[in-house]
Amino acid sequence: MDIVVFDLETTGLSPYTEEIIQIAAVRMRGGCIMAQEAFATFVNPGRRISSFITSYTGISNAQVQDAPRADQALLDFSRFAGNATLIAHNGRRFDMPFIRESCTRHRLPVREVGFIDSMTFSRKLWGGRGGHGLDAVMARLSLSAGVARRHDARGDVEILAEAVRRMWGQLSPSYQACPVPSVAGVLPVSAV
Repeated sequence: MDIVVFDLETTGLSPYTEEIIQIAAVRMRGGCIMAQEAFATFVNPGRRISSFITSYTGISNAQVQDAPRADQALLDFSRFAGNATLIAHNGRRFDMPFIRESCTRHRLPVREVGFIDSMTFSRKLWGGRGGHGLDAVMARLSLSAGVARRHDARGDVEILAEAVRRMWGQLSPSYQACPVPSVAGVLPVSAV
């Protein structure tokens, strides 16, 4: 099964009023993280990034100034993802709505892709206990951020890919079939 673990950083929490400022992803196959098959780009949001978001993510206005706009960044990400099933943490409530709304705002036609919110793995493993945010999952799996910067999409994808690998392995050690169901997500139509 071809999997792409991804993360977005944005100018705020609302997909209706805020913009994407970073996309990062890594491919997984058969329980292996394919570190050489990674994608990362800053995204120019067409507005200033607040000092709060810069302090939270580490992403500055200078870093996004010459970056592609959201429409081009999403098309590039879609080409990278191809027909893979996407996985993001809290992606049902955050990442996928941002992609959908950004595609709508930029008039990008969309295609359906398989999508899994990695919180589903956590809930299946640990039920209702102790929350399912990425920090809680990291603590349960004894995962450290190491040199990866939290709330930078590149760092979060590195951490999340390892968390998904470990949770999937606990639920289905053969990595043959995904132990949680996928739902429909969207990416822009691009030449795959």
